[in-house]
Amino acid sequence: MQPPPVPDPAPDRARPNGRARPAPSSSGALAGGHARKNGSMSEPTAQTDRTTSPDADGIRHAQPSVGSLAAHRPHTLAATVSDLDPDLDADLDGYDEDAASGHEGAALPQGRFLDRERSWLAFNERVLELAEDPDTPLLERANFLAIFASNLDEFFMVRVAGLKRRIATGVATRSASGLQPREVLELIWTRSRELMARHAACYQEEVAPALADEGIHVVRWHELTDKEQSRLYTLFMQRIFPVLTPLAVDPAHPFPYISGLSLNLAVVIENPVSGHEHFARVKVPPLLSRFLEASPQRYVPIEDVIAAPRHLQELFPGMNIKEHHMFRLTRNEDLEVEEDDAENLLKALEKELMRRRFGPPVRLEVEESIDDKVLNLLMRELKVSESEVHPLPGPLDLTGLFAIAGLDRPELKYPKYVAGTHRDLAEVESASAPDIFAALRGGHDVLLHHPYDSFSTSVQLFLEQAAADENVLAIKQTLYRTSGDSPIVDALIDAAESGKQVLVLVELKARFDEQANIKWARKLEEAGCHVVYGLVGLKTHCKLSLVVRQEGDQLVRYSHVGTGNYHPKTARLYEDLGLLTANQEVGADLSDLFNRLSGYSRRETYRRLLVAPRSLRDGLIARVDREIQHHRAGRPAYVRIKVNSIVDEAVIDALYRASQAGVTVDVWVRGICAVRPGVAGLSENIRVRSVLGRFLEHSRIFAFCNGGEPEVWIGSADMMHRNLDRRIEALVKVTAPAHRATLGRLLETGMSDTTASWHLGADGNWTRHATDPDGQPLRNVQEMLIDARRRRRGTATP
Repeated sequence: MQPPPVPDPAPDRARPNGRARPAPSSSGALAGGHARKNGSMSEPTAQTDRTTSPDADGIRHAQPSVGSLAAHRPHTLAATVSDLDPDLDADLDGYDEDAASGHEGAALPQGRFLDRERSWLAFNERVLELAEDPDTPLLERANFLAIFASNLDEFFMVRVAGLKRRIATGVATRSASGLQPREVLELIWTRSRELMARHAACYQEEVAPALADEGIHVVRWHELTDKEQSRLYTLFMQRIFPVLTPLAVDPAHPFPYISGLSLNLAVVIENPVSGHEHFARVKVPPLLSRFLEASPQRYVPIEDVIAAPRHLQELFPGMNIKEHHMFRLTRNEDLEVEEDDAENLLKALEKELMRRRFGPPVRLEVEESIDDKVLNLLMRELKVSESEVHPLPGPLDLTGLFAIAGLDRPELKYPKYVAGTHRDLAEVESASAPDIFAALRGGHDVLLHHPYDSFSTSVQLFLEQAAADENVLAIKQTLYRTSGDSPIVDALIDAAESGKQVLVLVELKARFDEQANIKWARKLEEAGCHVVYGLVGLKTHCKLSLVVRQEGDQLVRYSHVGTGNYHPKTARLYEDLGLLTANQEVGADLSDLFNRLSGYSRRETYRRLLVAPRSLRDGLIARVDREIQHHRAGRPAYVRIKVNSIVDEAVIDALYRASQAGVTVDVWVRGICAVRPGVAGLSENIRVRSVLGRFLEHSRIFAFCNGGEPEVWIGSADMMHRNLDRRIEALVKVTAPAHRATLGRLLETGMSDTTASWHLGADGNWTRHATDPDGQPLRNVQEMLIDARRRRRGTATP
């Protein structure tokens, strides 16, 4: 696909969510409110006209209008890696290019944004390419196949469902890419069908045979020996048959409800007396193992066991089994909770979780051998259109491969890596735990990089020591996602029970973790913690922890600001950054922010934080604009960004303006990217790279050259409408020169042409670069970081 022609320049009047945005001053700085400290915002005002005043760094900030402030699936540990999926909130706001007004002096063309849904599908294609790569360890290939399938499930449940809902209600508008909603839907159906076919072929033709070569056989029922079938018959009668419920469909039995993502057997039976044919449905119990071991290292899908002729006869005795087919339905599982009308958010959310089970269908997967009559019946009863039907070779639902990927065959996986304690927390590796407070005392910040640095001996230990320390008076904590047996929650409970003041902000609306978070919220409340659920209309996504400790006659605040969740299990799989510090400016900022989240504070001035929805977008855009001024003055200038997703038009337009001015812009993105790089006159100075591998790239970094005095921020925010307008997000300024240099080297390595990555072209296509011109593998940034930690630990004195 070629990039669209660039028409005559027209003023860009776009603003995220389709709202008009007042034009900033001609100097390139954004309009703002009263003077404030770095990253701060003035009080909101309903006025349209705004004045500007510089902050301590000479940067002007914008005050958004009042109207602009809007709104893994819990699996096994292996399945949590399915968060290789970029965030999928229903960020479906329209974009009215004709009615927008852009940055003064800018001349930005239409067609400059890539379509976000196509970009998401391209991301999942990159996951699939890892599964297709023969150099990827075999069980990791199976894992990536499962991740691909899980990602696509969530994409249909959230993105496709949300798009269909908006089309049906007439509120969907043209996207920023210029596509009409139905065009986007057609694109999704066509592209997803192609990718699902590739996915099935990769399993059938490559991974399954390779597994068999390694002695791991995933077979179908007809491939089993008589002895294996006999053994499974016994298992079926003892453990499966008692929980099955065949449901007939006839005038006395209406078509049964089909739950989302469940595997189902459509059975056609014949009454031998009357000769009449009947339809019945058998649901595969979701709590049973997906693959059953017929004999050592030989596995068969559970649906094959249920569908065996002898077993179906047990379900329908005296009837003739004519045929059977597997099918699987995907439903809309997006949540909508009207907080303004909910007296109790927790109860309202529980009620909505029950409704989720009955969302409308958005996809029907069937085995390609299905009979037309049965398919027509399913389509009619489920109200599914032909375009929503996806015929596939069996077995369906390859998320079940998580179980195969979890087999104990370490030689078929990435080499095991066990993170060590960060060297700034413990000079040498030892059996005794480091003293976190002693390490931070005196202004020594610690920049953590997980999973290369241990989470359990840093962030987790920080909270555990705070809970046990008699000098600690208070702990304040945000929880967005955490594990079911969370030591973080246990530490907070211990702290509350020992008399400390404990405030926990639990985000109940963390997608697909809602039920778990309700459970932990109640457990924390019962222990005496102060539990709050944030601000109405805003998800609390920031990753913050604050500990107040009595030291002599002073109260000292210790802080952690991170890019990832307080989740000990995923911290071993997700790449994230965190700053542990006793800096009192950061501590004061966190105190102010927690007071805003738990009380009625309207304070918006921060010292070392940028906070959404007030100051984050405008603070970053102001810094991009500052790079333009540095470049024009002949000083060094660059913009380097690492995020999960970038689709916010205002931020992207700022990057385009920087590119047009001659500033080099590097974007390292894991998932969705609406930036169109390499377009002459628009973005020839922008490069976009993506890195996928054994760890989920999850950190967010924003680096600016600042005329040779680099400024670097890390935090929780992606460049998406919902992050910048409908969430509480926080970035913290990294001030230690060594830490800024470390992050600078990381960004340079990720963007280097000698590093294995995917490169985004102007046409929206991604190209994998894994080998050099001589066919030699390019550097793997994740393996480089692992090797660096191992070398460092190898030289440590025991």
